[in-house]
Amino acid sequence: MTGDTNDLRERARLAAAGDREALESLLVHYLPQVRAFVRLRSDATLRARESSSDLVQSVCREVLRHGERFTHPDEEGFRRWLFTTALRKVRDHRDFHLAARRDARRELKNLEPTAERALLEAYSGVLTPSRAAVAREELERVERAMDNLSDEQREVLTMSRIAGQSHAAIAAHLDKSEGAVRMILHRALAKLVTDVERGGGTD
Repeated sequence: MTGDTNDLRERARLAAAGDREALESLLVHYLPQVRAFVRLRSDATLRARESSSDLVQSVCREVLRHGERFTHPDEEGFRRWLFTTALRKVRDHRDFHLAARRDARRELKNLEPTAERALLEAYSGVLTPSRAAVAREELERVERAMDNLSDEQREVLTMSRIAGQSHAAIAAHLDKSEGAVRMILHRALAKLVTDVERGGGTD
């Protein structure tokens, strides 16, 4: 683990110095988490109207196009920049579809088996191992359960368990105490697990 951490730190340092190859390798490393983050931060409205793969590709294009904006030579700084970019894309696309008022039924976009396994692996950060079974219906249950969380709970949960941000970083971002962040995360996880056990539905 230490070796992996040191390698990521070195890649982040090189990327901040303008090394395109290092930037691309960091992006590839975090791709499963980006895919999970995008799907879990999208609501049912957006997931019904746009493929998460298209959203992820849009995030990747922006990161690669504007690599010079990454100037913090550490791995946590890269994650913060990457997932902030992803969140902005999700919000922009959701606003577009709400404004357009397009009608479309909810559906789970087809994923390649390897992408589906990687996505579930990333989802395992918000579930106990026993709930992280490799199955399409499990993906749907998790996403329906995420839709039932409040915006604040969803934000804290994805920032912590998918984007890997520390409680301190999340607290600073939300202008809350670390204790408040831990409480929100605890309640979000408890509600998520309960809803997934029920099949992702509401009461």
